Amino acid sequence: MEHALLDPPGLLAAGGDLRPERLLAAYRRGIFPWYSHDQPILWWSPDPRAVLFPEELRVSRSLRRSARNRGFVTRINSDFAGVMAACGDPLLRPEGTWITREMRQAYLQLHRLGHAHSVEIWLDEQLVGGLYGVQLGSVFFGESMFSRVSDASKVALLGLCQQPFARPVRLIDCQMTTDHLLSLGVRSIERREFQALLHQYLD
Repeated sequence: MEHALLDPPGLLAAGGDLRPERLLAAYRRGIFPWYSHDQPILWWSPDPRAVLFPEELRVSRSLRRSARNRGFVTRINSDFAGVMAACGDPLLRPEGTWITREMRQAYLQLHRLGHAHSVEIWLDEQLVGGLYGVQLGSVFFGESMFSRVSDASKVALLGLCQQPFARPVRLIDCQMTTDHLLSLGVRSIERREFQALLHQYLD
């Protein structure tokens, strides 16, 4: 990891493929793919790393009310493909998306193998928000989230932190910080600390 570039921050390698075994090996080392459709596959290991410990999620009073009173229904893995499609929807991401056709196929395969999961928020039987990522051991490597109505993606994150899967989630990898994530309790840690946490929580 010490070979990752400082500019752009965290770029480690280019090339390869998105076979399940390569993706899983990368995640176990704290590496993830992120690239545009006109680029080769780029592999990243940023320093610092954005992480969320589930017990540190900041749940505002308004978010708690939304989760309780707006009629949201949280489901797990009932429409993984729909969540991925929404996360890459250009209407929801006018700035562009890294979720290429190749990426969708790769993570759908990880989902079929039981490694990739989605947390979905439904309202009146419509998919209005959600997130997806990869879980290994007690670490959930978050990839993307979306929201079609206010608070839906936050309620999905709340659902993730409430341990929806067979294995408890001790650490959520958020990759890189944004102001939005920081407001929810995400913090930045050094890469070496992140690697130590992976060693602790990955089986």
